Amino acid sequence: MIILGAPGAGKGTQSDWLLQKYSIETIVVGQLLRNEIVKGTKLGQFAEKKMKAGELLADDIVLDLVKPEVERLKDKDWILDGFPRKASQAVLLDKLLSNDKESLNFVASLRVPDEVILKRIEERFIHLPSGRTYNLSFNPPKVAGKDDVTDEPLSQRPDDNATTFAARLKSFHEENEPLLAHYEGAVLKFEGRSSKEIWPKLEKAIEERFPNLKRR
Repeated sequence: MIILGAPGAGKGTQSDWLLQKYSIETIVVGQLLRNEIVKGTKLGQFAEKKMKAGELLADDIVLDLVKPEVERLKDKDWILDGFPRKASQAVLLDKLLSNDKESLNFVASLRVPDEVILKRIEERFIHLPSGRTYNLSFNPPKVAGKDDVTDEPLSQRPDDNATTFAARLKSFHEENEPLLAHYEGAVLKFEGRSSKEIWPKLEKAIEERFPNLKRR
């Protein structure tokens, strides 16, 4: 399964809720990149610079992060979050999966208005080591500024500012239509102004498509 949608549309939140309910794994490209940033690797420094500028990384760099994770989970059910983001990446993913005799069987597209997303990212905080995400309006931490699990400090992503995010949204819209066209006929669209509004629609679709999916 892949979850498509604008940055800040709630892909991570939907993935978290699916993981809590079902026995599936997740590959979060953003977290893989943040891990590199936290470790201060050459890739992490390069990725942070690109993210702050609101730019996307080259396809081959992202594929190099995704490939070992897909191979590790080839015998399990998984969600891929954050890749592909454009049609050229979808082609690479198709090729990667075909090499392992795998295929996507669920493509979800989250549709959230831009004005909602821009307000949302101003209130978004993250626990960098784990990727746990909070929002001051609808998913606040139990203790202000602290991660619920580790009590470690929260921070905002380096690209969570209005100027950078506007650039990211512009890039998203330019790339998203060709991406949806690539998966034409396979995409299920879920619209809403909040993750809680979208969740029951996504949950129902999963239940109908995969009635035997193992629960936790």
